[in-house]
Amino acid sequence: MKMAIVGAGSIGGLIGARLAHAGQAEVCALARGATLHSLQTQGWRLRSPDGDLQAPARASDQPAALGVQDVVVLAVKAPALAALAPQLGPMMGPHTLVVPAMNGVPWWFCDRVPGFEGRTLSSIDPQGRLSQVLPASQTIGCVVHASASTPEPGLVQHRMGRGLILGEAWGGHSPRVQALCDVLAHAGFDTTHSDHIRRDIWFKLWGNLTMNPVSALTGATMDQVLADPLLLAFCSQAMREASSIGARVGCPIEQSPEERHAITAKLGAVKTSMLQDVEAGRPIELDAIVTAVHEIGTALGEPMPAISALLGLTRVFGQRTGLYPATATAASAAAAVSAPPRS
Repeated sequence: MKMAIVGAGSIGGLIGARLAHAGQAEVCALARGATLHSLQTQGWRLRSPDGDLQAPARASDQPAALGVQDVVVLAVKAPALAALAPQLGPMMGPHTLVVPAMNGVPWWFCDRVPGFEGRTLSSIDPQGRLSQVLPASQTIGCVVHASASTPEPGLVQHRMGRGLILGEAWGGHSPRVQALCDVLAHAGFDTTHSDHIRRDIWFKLWGNLTMNPVSALTGATMDQVLADPLLLAFCSQAMREASSIGARVGCPIEQSPEERHAITAKLGAVKTSMLQDVEAGRPIELDAIVTAVHEIGTALGEPMPAISALLGLTRVFGQRTGLYPATATAASAAAAVSAPPRS
């Protein structure tokens, strides 16, 4: 199986390093800058609680140099995908599988949801370009339950978790997903072949929806957010709103916000990925995590006072700090607010 990692950062580097070390797949990486140089000179490098590993890497910043792949794992930040996706043509064949190992709502999420036929989520795929170059029929949904960081370009520090949930975008088991699960399991991941990947995506999003932007706004770790009663109540309200939206699009949440908070509390003083992006001066993944939820809820006519406040606060914060665009994406979000509710 020929597999390409697009974006060899923390999660992409974790997946690529374990696959390359396991040797069951032919792995390459599309990277750039210091990460590309590190891969070309030092190979895949991974530090992990259960031992470090290193493996040779084939890497390039030119998709044509890597050629057509069986599987393309997208592990870039959501804001970078729209510009990157059209460049992936040389890596894509008619049977190439695309696996977005990314946070938030993917571009294909509402393709078959009643009331959303024929429209794309403007917050994720404004001109429908992603849907054109990354067709849902070739996309395998993915949820990552792992924590990792990159202390230096090309070096991954794995903290905890090896969970990868994979599934066909519109449900059911398939041989192609099972084959992918088997390869990743051989590389040391705890893989799950899901019959309802959209529900798995929404469930993870439900937890990230509040903790990520609130931590970015406040600079607080998750335990500090949970320790403030007013902030905790605000997060719970936003989660209840997201739960109602999920139920309308076939992704019910069976857990209460309070039950989720109890699980989150066990993680301790953890910095969310969005807070890490703020501290590093990287663009924040606001659209995939919050704006898309707001867009879906608006289209359904769902009341969302807490989600709306969270989106507005974080959007302005991102614009003021230069970590979120003040033009196109914000304009699309404003258009979603004014869109008439659907019945």
